[in-house]
Amino acid sequence: MLNFSKTQIMGVVAFLAIFFVGVPVLIAATGRWDFYFTLTSVALLAIASAGVWLTFYIGRINIGQGAFALVGAYVSAILVVKTGWSFWLSLPAAGLFAALVAVLIGLPILRLRGVYFAMITLVLTQVATLTALALPITNGAKGITSIPLPGAISIFSMPLVPDFSTLENARMAFYFTAIILMIITYAALYRLVNSRLGHLCRSMQQNEELASSIGVNITYIRILIFAISSFFGGIGGAMFGSISQSVYPATFVVKDSVDFMLNCFLGGLGYVFGPMLGTLALYFGWDLLFEFGKYQMLIYATLLIIIIRFLPNGLLSIRLGKGGVK
Repeated sequence: MLNFSKTQIMGVVAFLAIFFVGVPVLIAATGRWDFYFTLTSVALLAIASAGVWLTFYIGRINIGQGAFALVGAYVSAILVVKTGWSFWLSLPAAGLFAALVAVLIGLPILRLRGVYFAMITLVLTQVATLTALALPITNGAKGITSIPLPGAISIFSMPLVPDFSTLENARMAFYFTAIILMIITYAALYRLVNSRLGHLCRSMQQNEELASSIGVNITYIRILIFAISSFFGGIGGAMFGSISQSVYPATFVVKDSVDFMLNCFLGGLGYVFGPMLGTLALYFGWDLLFEFGKYQMLIYATLLIIIIRFLPNGLLSIRLGKGGVK
């Protein structure tokens, strides 16, 4: 059973207050309604980055999360547009399909380690893009457009979620949905890390041979963790396709996969909430550097190198110090 300190509880309360009360009040006061889309994108990217962090947890460098995000986006779009499924049903289906693909791919490639595994996963995003271009069901380069907004959810005639198309500001609804999904994702991640499975993953990260010698089924755990990681990617991609109301082969590219990995490094590989902070810092950091014009990429790369050099445990290590997973 998990025990939470008063500081942790206060932190969670402050987090919920900021995102569910503070942000809407601030946006209403400033009139920057477009900021809902920005923060929704950050939340969805943080969900996908959480999956990448999880594969780091078993000692694998995953640079292919963009492939599973693209798979999730297409599966949801196809189910909604071509078969008439509700978006809310297509969302878990997209995650599960991405997880299934991960199992099939992971069986042969998870035996690899280090740079070999990283290079294979780097290719996956490009393979997913080329597959989307070739398959008739994905409409090739035309993509899938005019994806309907999520419909209503009701139980026993009691409305739980309104029809997004009837709302005056659907972006706000997407924002709250993305934040709730992000909270569920990181709560599940925190619970997993602090479970028996999490302890086994840590032992594998240190020494797979030793873990295997004491009876740990490392093949099963590798496949399971990779599937969960890809499930997060599929969920994030499906949600992103819905808010964009379109999916194209270039919706998620190799750069996105690299960014998912950088989010984990920047926030801190030793902390569960590292990918969330890393996503926030990387997303807004890139936009802030836009004012420097042609020097944007140079300054961006330099700052990343400096941070990784002097803060190898990520931004969260500034306050949390050394130690294990928090």
